[in-house]
Amino acid sequence: MDIAIIGSGYVGLVTGVCLAHIGHRVICVDNNQEKIKRLRQAKIPIYEPGLDELVKKYLKSKRLSFSTSIKEATRKATVIFIAVGTPARQNGEADLTYVENVAREIALNMDSYKLIVEKSTVPAETGKRIERTIKLNLSKKFRKGNKITLDFDVASNPEFLREGSAIHDFMHPDRVVIGVESKKAEQIFREIYKPLKTHMIVTNISSAELIKHASNSFLATKISFINSIAQICDHVGADVLKVAEGMGFDKRIGRQFLDAGIGYGGSCFPKDVEAFIRLSEKSGYHFSLLNEVRNVNECQRISFVKLIEDKLWIIKGKKIGILGLAFKPNTDDMRNAPSIDLINMLQNEGALIKAYDPKAMPNTKKCLTKVTYCKDPYELAKGCDCLLLVTEWDEFKDLDFKMIRRLMKQPLVFDGRNLYHDKNLKELGFEYYGIGRGQI
Repeated sequence: MDIAIIGSGYVGLVTGVCLAHIGHRVICVDNNQEKIKRLRQAKIPIYEPGLDELVKKYLKSKRLSFSTSIKEATRKATVIFIAVGTPARQNGEADLTYVENVAREIALNMDSYKLIVEKSTVPAETGKRIERTIKLNLSKKFRKGNKITLDFDVASNPEFLREGSAIHDFMHPDRVVIGVESKKAEQIFREIYKPLKTHMIVTNISSAELIKHASNSFLATKISFINSIAQICDHVGADVLKVAEGMGFDKRIGRQFLDAGIGYGGSCFPKDVEAFIRLSEKSGYHFSLLNEVRNVNECQRISFVKLIEDKLWIIKGKKIGILGLAFKPNTDDMRNAPSIDLINMLQNEGALIKAYDPKAMPNTKKCLTKVTYCKDPYELAKGCDCLLLVTEWDEFKDLDFKMIRRLMKQPLVFDGRNLYHDKNLKELGFEYYGIGRGQI
């Protein structure tokens, strides 16, 4: 099938490459000319495990191509996925400017039937607005009496890709959700995803749009819930790891997303929770639960800094090493990364920050100043008054803590992800503080 992906960011690029992998002909479009030039040379602008190999493979086979022209993509493709950014506005609502602009361009360049698919995360009823935009712009070019001459369908197909494992998630999905208003659109989707042999949930467009926001908001709620439990554990002498284990064996609850830490980040959870709150308000419902989910997430980082202040005593002039900067492992994405808030708060107290991340340092330099970047964890540890584990990269799991102990000025470790809960760092001479380990 001939497919176009408008928007070649994290979602668009992975989706396009994976669709090529399962047998389709895909053209990926972006208005960033330099990005497209580099993609044509198989130079990937993001870090995602396995992505570069697939791009090279399908560029060579000509199953995958890149363009800056929406007109070219619209004319070539039967199915057009809109995967542009939907950044948060100042009031928390999703900014759909790029979605509207793309819908208009598609309408002005259509010359046959098209299935236009929301892939970006958008609030409910966006599909109706896309349909209206296309009809209004089609009417400028094609009209016989009161009847538009070109047929099209609008649909929703939300993505559930996790950065760091996005290719695996696409190829082995729990489900594929499609929101359609016609049998023709449903049949096209069944053909697209037939190679995946997974369960397909077919619903109307508004329900599909809501499934995405509801899913991400529920997962964010689980994270904030266990972080609240961690706060209690610290004060009553309980261990949040054992509490989460005991909860997780209940099949109704499950163990996933019950990892206490310094809160969620990234491009999805913060934005989607905020957008869902605003959507609820506009629909007349005050979603107080999600307001508290957001508040707990913000407070978790503040609590972590207060713990550091309490144990380190004086922050001003102290060298603090940050292990991990990306919002999660296996990505270089710094959007809403907890490390940014932590570093800013510590710098405001006069701390001298050193940092190391396997992949995210180039992106970090764009958003943080006055940080000393190190070549590895051992250079980072040298002369530090404490270390903060912020992102749980595999590389950090088996560090030589005997060497780190010798390199540090003071042997304090603050583990924001409970990565070292079984490393017996106290026996090596460290003061060790995790999250929710009954230590206050």
